[in-house]
Amino acid sequence: MTLRRTRAYGTSGLVLAVCIVFAWQNATAATPGVNWQDCDKKLLILKGQDLSGSNLIGVDFTSTDLSNSNLLAANFEKATLVRASLADSTAKGARFDKIEAYRTDFSHMDAQGAVFTSAEVHRSNFQDANLTNVDFTKAELGRAQFNDADISGSRFSFANLARADFRGATFTAPIDFDRAFFFLTRIEGLDLSNSAGLSQWQLNMACGDARTELPSSLTRPEDWPCSEP
Repeated sequence: MTLRRTRAYGTSGLVLAVCIVFAWQNATAATPGVNWQDCDKKLLILKGQDLSGSNLIGVDFTSTDLSNSNLLAANFEKATLVRASLADSTAKGARFDKIEAYRTDFSHMDAQGAVFTSAEVHRSNFQDANLTNVDFTKAELGRAQFNDADISGSRFSFANLARADFRGATFTAPIDFDRAFFFLTRIEGLDLSNSAGLSQWQLNMACGDARTELPSSLTRPEDWPCSEP
């Protein structure tokens, strides 16, 4: 066995040992500030736990229930949250950079100031969530649901918003859509007159209606692509 392989094995073994220790110490409950980096926490029920300020980098939370939990300032960078639930949780200032979160439930979550840069969150549910000043720069948000969410001051620059649904979303501060991909994005009934970075080519492929308000520099398309719900 080469020295590099020995070191790699030693590192992975150490991570496994640490995860086992934490699993034993926290068999039924999590603790604020816990370090679960790179641990396997999938298929667990952690509902209502306090993980505030925790190091959750690279953790596998696949299909885990984290709903109604305190995730204040927790770091989920590169974590796997596929089909997990964070519904009704508090996640102000939490970091979700580069997470994998296909069909994840973020509904009713208070995530003010959270960061989702370069996150993979296709088909995820953000309905009724507080997403004030959230950073979704370069995030993959295809078919994500933002119905009735508060997205005031959020940034979607360079994000993939193909078929994402913003109907009923509210915002009291401008939204940044600079070079976001708007293919069949649902913006019916939204007042986008004060949005930043929005361009004509984006609108031409989006789904709006007569109630959609646009910046004065842009023109309402004669025919919006979507005519049915």
